[in-house]
Amino acid sequence: MSDRASILFGPDGRGRCGWVGDDELYRKYHDEEWGSPLRGDRKLFEKIMLEAFQAGLSWITILRRREGLRDAFNQFDPAQIANYTDRDMARLLSDPRIIRNRLKVSAAITNAQATLELTREAPGALDSLLWQFAPPTRSKRLTSLTDVPPVTTESTAMSTALKSHGFRFVGPTTMYALMQSAGMVDDHIEGCWRVA
Repeated sequence: MSDRASILFGPDGRGRCGWVGDDELYRKYHDEEWGSPLRGDRKLFEKIMLEAFQAGLSWITILRRREGLRDAFNQFDPAQIANYTDRDMARLLSDPRIIRNRLKVSAAITNAQATLELTREAPGALDSLLWQFAPPTRSKRLTSLTDVPPVTTESTAMSTALKSHGFRFVGPTTMYALMQSAGMVDDHIEGCWRVA
């Protein structure tokens, strides 16, 4: 049986992972995206971007700014972002729709360049690199939010691999969040309606 605080019931009567709270945008994200397997270099590059911007902030902050981030960063096209100039940096740092953190904006450009370097001659290489760290499916579903680890051996290895390719803002905790959101791990709590 799941811990009561780990499952919350929405207005539709469905039980959801307790981190969702009562925000409709969070419910939609949980119900339609979080934990669903995500494949493809460009989609995973976007996840890396969003997770990097989230570092130190709440995920709902990123969800509320996601469309602004997409628009400001050319729909997360690494080929365009990799060529950003000082003028683009200034444009981004004055854009209230995004997280205006110079280090994170700079990392976005660096990560786009690293993505291009990785995938230029091997399309699918970013997808393969990330998914190789997906752990085996757990034998037992987690029953409490307190059971969810902030970091795993796999997320640490993923972080190390990405850093070796020049990526930034890809620490082990950030990479575990990516693994959860991209469906590499299934951390939906027992009692959540998304549990198969």
